[in-house]
Amino acid sequence: MEKPIIFSIDDDRQVLNAIARDLKVRYASEYKIISTTSAKEALERITELKNEAKPVAMFVCDQRMPEMEGVEFLEKAMKIYPEAKRILLTAYSDTEAAINSINRVQLDYYLMKPWDPPQEKLYPLLDDLLVDWQSNYEPDFKGIRVIGYQYSPFSHNIKDYLAGNLVPYLWLDIEKNPEARKLLELNSLSEESLPVVLLDGGVILKQPDIFALAESIGTNPEITAEIYDVVIIGAGPAGLAAAVYGASEGLRTLVIERKAPGGQAGISSRIENYLGFPSGLSGADLARRAISQARRLGAEFLSPKEVVSIKNAGNYKIITLTDGSKLNSRAIIITTGVDYRKLETPGVEDFTGAGVYYGAAMTEAAACKDKNVYIVGGGNSAGQSAVYLSKFADKVYIVIRKDSLSYTMSSYLIRQIADISNIEVLTGTEIREASGEKYLQQLTLENVATGEKSTGDAAALYIFIGAKPFTDWLDGTIQRNQKGFIETGHELVAYTDFKLAWKLKRDPFLLETSMPGIFAAGDVRAGAMNRVASAVGEGSMAISFVHKYLAEN
Repeated sequence: MEKPIIFSIDDDRQVLNAIARDLKVRYASEYKIISTTSAKEALERITELKNEAKPVAMFVCDQRMPEMEGVEFLEKAMKIYPEAKRILLTAYSDTEAAINSINRVQLDYYLMKPWDPPQEKLYPLLDDLLVDWQSNYEPDFKGIRVIGYQYSPFSHNIKDYLAGNLVPYLWLDIEKNPEARKLLELNSLSEESLPVVLLDGGVILKQPDIFALAESIGTNPEITAEIYDVVIIGAGPAGLAAAVYGASEGLRTLVIERKAPGGQAGISSRIENYLGFPSGLSGADLARRAISQARRLGAEFLSPKEVVSIKNAGNYKIITLTDGSKLNSRAIIITTGVDYRKLETPGVEDFTGAGVYYGAAMTEAAACKDKNVYIVGGGNSAGQSAVYLSKFADKVYIVIRKDSLSYTMSSYLIRQIADISNIEVLTGTEIREASGEKYLQQLTLENVATGEKSTGDAAALYIFIGAKPFTDWLDGTIQRNQKGFIETGHELVAYTDFKLAWKLKRDPFLLETSMPGIFAAGDVRAGAMNRVASAVGEGSMAISFVHKYLAEN
């Protein structure tokens, strides 16, 4: 456990040394002792300590100092550390000033100089005060703190990135949390600076983009090799499985992820039909386990980085990233997965990130406490999200066009939903409009059969309306079907363009694309099963084909 701080301030170096010495003799084993002769320097230091979430248990401050009187210092310090105990060191002539300051700065005690012997005149007093402080002390959150508006798309992106990359953080809503405003005032920041991220070491980031944030927290390492055996583009279940098997089998393996590891599965609140986990597990837990396993075996990760193009150069592939940097690989596995389709309904785009979310967005669940939330979609992801949100929301509505969930949702989830009293399924219904002032407040619904419309209060809308593959960046370099999914293996033979481009004597391997040495696995591949287990299987299988391809070249 980190030691709390006892801070002593006195402009007389001899007196300061004496008080610091006596404090260290008695309290050094349990407290960190910091001393300075400058009150202004002390104020700057405790501001830094507050930004670093370091605990200060006590201030021991001299009354007569040239920069400011001790009472004035304590008055300013108590705004930063209101719970810290306050001791004023005084000479006999300052006794009246000390007594008058008891109410002004809620002084705990004034101590006459000298205090010899400390065993009688110092330690008993401080012991009592420190015991009192310890009994009421609640440690501040140690880690990243994010200050912003709840219904800010910018704040949502930061929270989503941190949560998706399994980085612990504390969310401080500027409109609800007094600590948020205190931290802004302490650092002379205005609300125009929001969102603000305070890092563990006290560094302050104002309105950082995801790339700047990733670099600051160390989640965006640099490329370490000139050539990789295999580069995996996308860190969903298929990509993570490929990383584990590639690294474990001795391949120099790199994973590039544009958002957060886990893909759509990574934001699932509960996966209950994955083999070997009878009680189920969250998508985040699955991603965390897989990342730890891949890294332990030697796989490297780049995130958030996005690939914009791939070029074939003989037996090597040249990968270009959004920042213009390039890297070389002998083989590539594309596991970029899918994105949720946009809901083209009036008002939805206006409130995206401010009450309207694509996918589970579990970071926003707490803000839905005792309110009504809506979910559009009838697949397993929608059902898992509904079950999770039901723990927070007053009412969860699942909106679907069809007359039943049974067409698209697993039966175990349908049974779960039926047993949860605050989940209601609105069949044969569509959302016609999202409305509100600065954030989503209401939704207009329409019964598909009757055309009857109704309006309901909505704190959030979560959208799960089918998926489109993330493949536009390929821009014709690799054969895709009409929906944009990557064609692989024997299915490629049906395309005339493929016959003109494929120059090898052999047919493509099962998961190989129209470009030799580039493979596709998981949901991005045409004909995939859209299940976590099948994606994991394809990712591991792709590595076996990489070995075959590398053996040829």
